Amino acid sequence: MTPEELAQARTRTLRDVVGPGLNVLFCGINPGLMSAYRGEHFARPGNRFWPALHASGFTPRRYAPTEQEDVLALGFGLTNVAPRATARADELTAEELVAGGRALTAKVARHRPRWLAVLGVTAYRIAFADKHAVVGPQERTLGTTRVWVLPSPSGLNAHWTPAALAEEFARLRVAAFAENRTGTAPDPAPDTDAGSAAAVAPGARLRSG
Repeated sequence: MTPEELAQARTRTLRDVVGPGLNVLFCGINPGLMSAYRGEHFARPGNRFWPALHASGFTPRRYAPTEQEDVLALGFGLTNVAPRATARADELTAEELVAGGRALTAKVARHRPRWLAVLGVTAYRIAFADKHAVVGPQERTLGTTRVWVLPSPSGLNAHWTPAALAEEFARLRVAAFAENRTGTAPDPAPDTDAGSAAAVAPGARLRSG
C-alpha cells in the first residue's frame, strides 16, 4: 500500500457482514489497514482467517475476502470489537476495547446469533473484563448467544500453527452446527493444507486482522 492509501485507510471503518439466523458471528479485534482500505474483512494476504475457515469445514472451498457477503448463506457473519483501523491491534487502547465490548453486546442482542466467536483472547479479556479467559467456549453468554474465543488468525500470531488454528475453528464448527435446523452437523471439508497438530497456548500480544 502507498503512503496515501495507508493514510486513507486510517480514516475508514469496515462494514459488518450480518444478517438474521446466524449460527456464528465471527468477531475480529479491529480492521487492519488493508481491510479498511478495501472494505473487506481479513484482507491482508498473511491473515489466516479464510484458510482456517476452509480447513475447518466452515466453507466448502477457500473463499477470498472479496466473497465475504457469500458467507451469510452459510450461516455466519463478520464484525469487529473495535472499529478503528490500525496497522497492529496493539495500537488500540483498553478504553477502545471496553467500548467495543459494550457495542458488540448490543449488536449481538440485535442479531441474536447462536454463537459469538471472538478472534483474539487478549482483546476478549480486556473487552469483557475477564482476565482468566482462555481459548475455547466461555461460561459467559450474551442473552441466548454463547461465546467462543478463538486464537487471532493474524500471521503475526506465530504461537498458533495453521493446523492448530484450523483444529480450534473445527471445534467451534462442531458445536455451532450440532443442533442446526436439520439436527445434524455437516461433514468437515477435506484439509489438504495442514495435518493435525496439538493446540499451543496463544501469546499475549494483540494481533490485528
